[in-house]
Amino acid sequence: MSGGFRSRAAGRRDNQPERGTKQGRKQGQRVRREARPANASVRIGDAAREATFEVLVRVHRDGAFANLTLPTVLRERKVTGRDAAFATELTYGTLRSLGVLDAVIGENASRGTDRMALEVLTALRMGAYQLLYTRVEDHAAVDTSVRLVEAAGQEKAKGFVNGVLRSIARTPAEEWLDTLEPEDPLAALAFRHAHPVWIAESMRTALGSRDDELEAALEADSARPVVHLVARPGEISAEELALITGGEEGRYSPYAVYLPEGDPGQLQPVRDGLAAVQDEGSQVIARAVTEVPVENDQGRWLDLCAGPGGKAALMGALASIDGAVVDAVEVSPHRAELIRKTVRDLPVRVHTADGRRPGLEPGYDRALVDAPCSGLGALRRRPEARWTKHEDDIAELTVLQRELLTSALDLVKPGGVVVYSTCSPDVRETRGVVDAVLADGGVEELDAGQYAAGMDDVGDEPSVQMWPHRHGTDAMFFAVLRKLGGEPTTEV
Repeated sequence: MSGGFRSRAAGRRDNQPERGTKQGRKQGQRVRREARPANASVRIGDAAREATFEVLVRVHRDGAFANLTLPTVLRERKVTGRDAAFATELTYGTLRSLGVLDAVIGENASRGTDRMALEVLTALRMGAYQLLYTRVEDHAAVDTSVRLVEAAGQEKAKGFVNGVLRSIARTPAEEWLDTLEPEDPLAALAFRHAHPVWIAESMRTALGSRDDELEAALEADSARPVVHLVARPGEISAEELALITGGEEGRYSPYAVYLPEGDPGQLQPVRDGLAAVQDEGSQVIARAVTEVPVENDQGRWLDLCAGPGGKAALMGALASIDGAVVDAVEVSPHRAELIRKTVRDLPVRVHTADGRRPGLEPGYDRALVDAPCSGLGALRRRPEARWTKHEDDIAELTVLQRELLTSALDLVKPGGVVVYSTCSPDVRETRGVVDAVLADGGVEELDAGQYAAGMDDVGDEPSVQMWPHRHGTDAMFFAVLRKLGGEPTTEV
């Protein structure tokens, strides 16, 4: 966690013995011994915490995605009902709050979190989350954390974990936040809402004149999202899907259904391929590609960055109704295969190729560039991501994004349209890319708000910026560009 804490823990970490001293060499040996593969599969007679521990270890050891790993672990361990609900809250809450948890742990530990074995740190984070953010009794949070460490083969750390957590428990949660909160107002707000400062700064910049909304945006970014389903056009209506699933029809997309609870993978319409899980914002964007008027549309549509296939499938379903065909391009063979499974019987042709040089014949009527991005708009769905992403990556991403958008403009015919979208509100990835391409000439920007399915409050630009706290969607962006007549644009 960055942001200049008023913390004594940093001083203690700075004063650790050097590796060359006798004590330092012993510590170095201990660190090397603890560097063995972490034990994720433990048994303490508490199914919910066992599942959480396994997921957290796999996320940090293997780079696993919690939203994909947790359902599998719960199913394998046969964790259901209230235990599954508790495991979900404990897993996502711990990952979401890592910056705060590590600051509090560091204030109470004799060594920095970077010097702890993964099993020990994982148990401490779980225990600290329960102490600071839940109504779990202190003794239960401490005792189960100690037992997790023991079951994971870190018996010598039992006393250490017990001492750190008991020290945390002696001070109320709000007092810890007050003590560790940075002095800078933005850093303090980021800390309170468990975000790195650079992400809070990115969101504040994107909000522009509405920076008074920053706290609401950060809060919504940490709230667990409602599952959104998409009803496949031509197969089932949103009304029918809502009746079958017990969900509620969406506010914007005519295909959206909100599912407040339950496992969507077990729903019969999803199993039958009549519906799928897809954020309503993604549905609005895919629909917009097909809604913008194009003179003499010949039914050649393009999805230039199509993996894993959600938008391609919705475009394909609409193409089937309109008699069009979608070419879906994906550079990763694995993700290209996912697209093929997703689109199945739809008029979608999948190409494994680099979208910057896909080798396709120009002349498309309409194209979607759902560009690879930082994913800052979907942090609520990937709670660990806020702590693993780096601002330095954005500069490289914007180069790729501009190249892909230029490629799409080369591939559409004069008068054709390109929808550029990202799952990020960062202005460098949104307006920055669009404005750079507009400056190159040969392109005009249309009012994307006309194709946002009735969304309002989408920003002051011709593009659309969605927000969880305003629209209930991920923080997605899209702009609509029309290629002017003349020669194709020059590739970046």
